[in-house]
Amino acid sequence: MAADRRSSWLKGVLDLLVLSCLTDGESYGYEIAKALAGAGLGEIKGGTLYPVLNRLEEAGLMEAEFRAAERGPGRRYYRLTGPGRERLAAEGAAWEEFHRAVRTQLRTGGTAP
Repeated sequence: MAADRRSSWLKGVLDLLVLSCLTDGESYGYEIAKALAGAGLGEIKGGTLYPVLNRLEEAGLMEAEFRAAERGPGRRYYRLTGPGRERLAAEGAAWEEFHRAVRTQLRTGGTAP
């Protein structure tokens, strides 16, 4: 049940988390998934991650470039666009506000602090 709950929570914030993985530069899908898992968000499978990456690219929030590799398969590298950085800042602030409200509710049960 806890895993199901976590999955539901991630659905609402995964786009924002993926954008945040690109704030320091470009990355590729597997690296993004590892970063999210390393942050304690659990395993994000390719069937979940790649549609998000495609949607964000189609929305103009990130750009992608395929690069052939000397060994193994090539990789598609993603980087934020200007609108992507703007969306990350705006939605990040909105998420922080929402998180504060949830945290307050959980701590106080709705009574004034």
